[in-house]
Amino acid sequence: MKLRCVIIDDEPLAIDLLKSYVVQTPFLELVGTYENPLSALETVRSGSVDLLYLDINMPQITGIEFSKTLPPSTRVIFTTAYDQYAVEGFRLNALDYLLKPISYSEFLQASDKAMEWFRLTQADKVKQSGATGSQSSIFVKSGYRMEKIDFDKILYIENQKDYVKFHLDGISEPVSSLMSMQSLDEKLPSQQFMRVHRSFIVNLEKVKTIERNCIVFGKEYIPVSDSYKDRFMEFLNKHFF
Repeated sequence: MKLRCVIIDDEPLAIDLLKSYVVQTPFLELVGTYENPLSALETVRSGSVDLLYLDINMPQITGIEFSKTLPPSTRVIFTTAYDQYAVEGFRLNALDYLLKPISYSEFLQASDKAMEWFRLTQADKVKQSGATGSQSSIFVKSGYRMEKIDFDKILYIENQKDYVKFHLDGISEPVSSLMSMQSLDEKLPSQQFMRVHRSFIVNLEKVKTIERNCIVFGKEYIPVSDSYKDRFMEFLNKHFF
C-alpha cells in the first residue's frame, strides 16, 4: 500500500526538502507540489490524494482554512514554523504537526503514523463489508474445551505472546486462548471493538471512564497508544459531549 501525497508550501526550499523526504520513503508517492493552496484544489478534490503535507502560514488562504475544504478521505500533516497553531491543528483532527526546521526522522515518524491510520481504516472497511449483523458471539478454544464468548460480555482483550486473554464482565478469571491478536481483530465487529494498543482490544460499548490517556475498567488501566489514538479520538468525538 502506498499513500498518494501532495506538498503545499509557499516556500520553494521547504517544498524541495519535503520532496526529498518523500522520495526517500518507500510507502509514499508524490502526486504534486504547490506553492499556492488554491492551485491544488482540483487535484486534492479529485479523490486521488490521501495525504497533504500542508504549510499553515501562507498568503491568500492559510493552511488551516484550506484544510476545512478537504474531502474526509484526505488527511493532513501540518508543517509550520509557528508553534502557536498546534492546538488548532489538532482540533481539526490533523494526523500530526511538524515544526520547521523538519528533520527526516520527524517526517518519517509522522508519515508512519499516517500509514498506520490508513491501514487501520482499510482493515475496518474490510471487516464491515464481511460482517454479519446477526453475529453476537464467538467460540474459542481454551485448553481442551471450546468456550462460547458473548460479545456483550467482553470488557477487553489482552495479548500475552501467543495467547490472548478475554476479560469478561462479572467474571474474575479471564478466558485464555491460543490465537493471534491480529486474526482476532479481523474477526470482531469494528462497530463494537477497537484496537487501542498493540496488546489491547476494547469493547467500545463498555468504555465508561477515561483517565490520563487510559481506558479504565475497575482497577485496570488500558493505555491508548499513539498509533491508535486518532481513531479512538474519532470515536470519542462522535459519542461524547
